[in-house]
Amino acid sequence: MKAIIISILLFLWALLSAHTIYAQTLHGTVKDSLGKVVSFAGVNLKAGGNTIIAYTVSNDRGMYSLAVPADADKKTLILEVSCIGFTKQSKPVTDLNTPYNFALSMTNHQLKTVTVKDNRPRLRTSGDTLNYKVSDFSGPQDRVIGDVIKKLPGIAVDANGKISYNGKSISNFYIGGDNLLDDKYNIATSTIPSAAVDKVQVMENHQPVKMLQNKVLSDDVALNITIKKEAQLQLMGQATIGAGLPGKYDENINAIMLKDKYKAINYLKGNNTGNDVAWDLTSHNMSEYNSRVDNNKPTTELSLGAAGNPNLPTSRYLFNQSGLLNLNNLVNIKKDVQLKANISYLHDTQKQDYQKLTQTYLPGDTITYTEVQKNKKRPDLLHAQFNLNINKEKFYLNDALMGDVNYNTSYSALTTNGNSANQKLKDNLRDFSNELSFMQTLKSGTIVNLYSYIDHITEPEIRTIEPGLNASIFNNSQPYKQLVQTVNVPTWATNNYVLFTLPGDLITQKYKAGFNIQSQQLNSLLYTVQNDQSTRPALDSAANNLDWTRKKFFAEAGFDIPGKKLKLAVTVPVTLQQTSYKEPLYQLDESLTRLYVNPQVSLKYLTGIENYITLSYNYRNNIGDINNVYRGYILTNYRSLYANNAGLTETKTQNAGLGFNYRKAIDMFFFGINTIYSHTDANNIAYSNITPNFQQRIVLPYQNSTDSWMIMGSISKYNFDLHTTFSGGASWQSSRSNQIFNGELLPYQNKITTVNAGIETKVSSTINFSYKINFSHNVSQSSAAPGNAFNQLQHNAAITYVPISSLYFTLSGDNYYTHQPNMNDLNYSFADFNGRYRFTKSKIDIELNALNLLNTKTYSTAYLSANTYTNSVYKIPGRMIVAKVTFNY
Repeated sequence: MKAIIISILLFLWALLSAHTIYAQTLHGTVKDSLGKVVSFAGVNLKAGGNTIIAYTVSNDRGMYSLAVPADADKKTLILEVSCIGFTKQSKPVTDLNTPYNFALSMTNHQLKTVTVKDNRPRLRTSGDTLNYKVSDFSGPQDRVIGDVIKKLPGIAVDANGKISYNGKSISNFYIGGDNLLDDKYNIATSTIPSAAVDKVQVMENHQPVKMLQNKVLSDDVALNITIKKEAQLQLMGQATIGAGLPGKYDENINAIMLKDKYKAINYLKGNNTGNDVAWDLTSHNMSEYNSRVDNNKPTTELSLGAAGNPNLPTSRYLFNQSGLLNLNNLVNIKKDVQLKANISYLHDTQKQDYQKLTQTYLPGDTITYTEVQKNKKRPDLLHAQFNLNINKEKFYLNDALMGDVNYNTSYSALTTNGNSANQKLKDNLRDFSNELSFMQTLKSGTIVNLYSYIDHITEPEIRTIEPGLNASIFNNSQPYKQLVQTVNVPTWATNNYVLFTLPGDLITQKYKAGFNIQSQQLNSLLYTVQNDQSTRPALDSAANNLDWTRKKFFAEAGFDIPGKKLKLAVTVPVTLQQTSYKEPLYQLDESLTRLYVNPQVSLKYLTGIENYITLSYNYRNNIGDINNVYRGYILTNYRSLYANNAGLTETKTQNAGLGFNYRKAIDMFFFGINTIYSHTDANNIAYSNITPNFQQRIVLPYQNSTDSWMIMGSISKYNFDLHTTFSGGASWQSSRSNQIFNGELLPYQNKITTVNAGIETKVSSTINFSYKINFSHNVSQSSAAPGNAFNQLQHNAAITYVPISSLYFTLSGDNYYTHQPNMNDLNYSFADFNGRYRFTKSKIDIELNALNLLNTKTYSTAYLSANTYTNSVYKIPGRMIVAKVTFNY
């Protein structure tokens, strides 16, 4: 780092010294007739005829600067610009203080992308954009564009549909250059026919705001799909009717329009075959959104139990009756002006039956919980978002109005350690927000950005348990009818700032100032309902009525150096933060004021045309939220009681990262490796008191620290001779922390090693084969449970046979194997069959799906963390057969 800083200072000194040799400089821009920058254009300064007295080339922003020798004849100066593929252009120099801008016309013999014409798949690069031709990688069995994206070398898609390029998650998904879906792009990948897409484009260093392009550094990666001309001219869609055994249905109707001026993906679907329609609504960049709006939204406090979902695809374990109406429409009102609406309504009924064993290892003791639950969830989720976007070279406006109204009702029949009870949970969320960003370029070139965000949330929760559990704790050892917990955390929040960006040839400066306010109330009550219907508090400290206010006043200075080889970004935010909270029930009236400096540095160094090294560091001070300070107990689930006995949690976190990315597009070879180190110091620690029937947790004011390391790498290569994409990856992570159980301080360390590999191959013109393998090794060590280790191995394979162009057969299977110490190994296999025939003239598909052919009806999963081991056994759907008829139009 020191050497880099010295090099930059020497470079700046050389530039300053150059001005002492030459009298004046000429400057300007070189663009083509369409206004696009022309890089590496030759700029000659001539005097006295054809004598060249100075020479330079335009940079990657099309800008040039040319020093005029002090002894030059100022009356005969001529600027001449030339570039391969463009007509040469000259201008006489009449004023040395005037910029000379050139707009070059293309010649008829301009050389565009040079490609070798053969039958092999190939990638085309243009600047920071990598182009995949869909027809080079798709097969007749690929129905939607998501099927093809999974095959592309250098691109990976996880189980949730999240797309990554060379190990980095994409920031945006565009359809014909338009952002129709924000980060909910599963809608596109699972709906748009692959035959309608011409190219998949990966755009590195993506800056979506036009006026910031080539001015403000960005290391984001975006993906764009270009639509074929013929697909833009017509309405596309499908209507599917499906039915099967035992008592299954699967229906879907959609309409897709992908014109330049109007884009729409609208559909209605419903099924009870385990296809989770909520998958379509997955937000893949929610952490980035939360960081931008800087609003720590309250989380759902209550649950029915402690079991999650098994490590299986949703279709393997979900019992559902789902329906989803999803409307996504975008109109380009005029050039660079868009209006967009995204509206969805989801209704579902989900069932889950499971048994769970939890063992907590303590010095000299092991505490065991057993539970059996039969759960039913009924979510009704309504989401609406309206967006106006104006994105011009000197003006930008984006306004997003968003609303969520969610009603969730859940039921559970519970048996825990031999005691039975029924639970009911109602959780109703209302969340309304507006986010506005406005940018304007002033005459001086300075860019002004005004930003405002406001949000209101309310989420009343109520859970009842009948008959009441743990009478010795909640009702003086007397039987009682119900145990009731209520919680609500209404929240108002706003974030506002003004940002000035000063672009420059060598450095771009950014200065920000603003304020952030969050106001909350935590209201909760834990009470019992007696057999005579009277009510009473379940504990002495069973209620909360906590007022909370957080105010931030912040200023920030940022500096970007967008060099050709070295790109450097430094940000220094300074925050004055005041947090106050008051709780009359517990004589609590606290206020905390802190001044924080949270520097961030990121560096990118190009080691080659397609390769680069990244280095990053950031230091962050954080203060906990309202959940860190409430004093009254909250029963978060039927056996976990939480409270606090300390002040606000204050943490100091340092993160450092180092990465290397390699790409050779012509050979379709991609490689990336990244290392991340994190260290966190906190002033609080969680204390848990565990008994055979109950767990009580409070937060105590003791110093605590956490260290974690992570190393991860990925590799992908397309073999032209074998028509095969090979992919692989590995990661290793280690974390150290502390916890207190029953008065014992238990340091612990977790280590997880994962390795994965896969192939996607076209065996012949009629056979395609894919295979993936994932291995993980999980080690958890503590003074209470040293050296416990788990090995998990997962196989996924599929083979597709296409005897004729309109007939497809696919046989696929999964295997899940877990080795756990001192217990029986877990081994489960699944197999599926899909057959499809298309009537070409009528565009009708008939399809037969046979799922879970081996008729596996239970699935067991094990999990190890610190000194806690859990084993869960789930009831899953057995064999099902579904026939479908699809009408394409």
